[in-house]
Amino acid sequence: MSDGMRLLPWNGPDGQRCYLSSDESGGYLSELADDMEAAQLDTAEELLRHTNELLNGPADATARELRFCVHRLCEALRDALRIVESRGGRVT
Repeated sequence: MSDGMRLLPWNGPDGQRCYLSSDESGGYLSELADDMEAAQLDTAEELLRHTNELLNGPADATARELRFCVHRLCEALRDALRIVESRGGRVT
């Protein structure tokens, strides 16, 4: 959103999107959202590294291991796309 609303990296209690309306830079919720986004991106990097090791390792990955990685990669991609949407809405 371009009208000063920031998409937050978490959903509300009913699964709806949460937005922060603030002209203040560096407020508590803004910093909490920044920290959450950083943690989500760190988790995505770690998951990608683990998946690459699993796929390129000496042993064949089991279907269960691959399914687990695919589910986690989907979650990480969903988080990353939300971060991109949020940050894109804040670019002036």
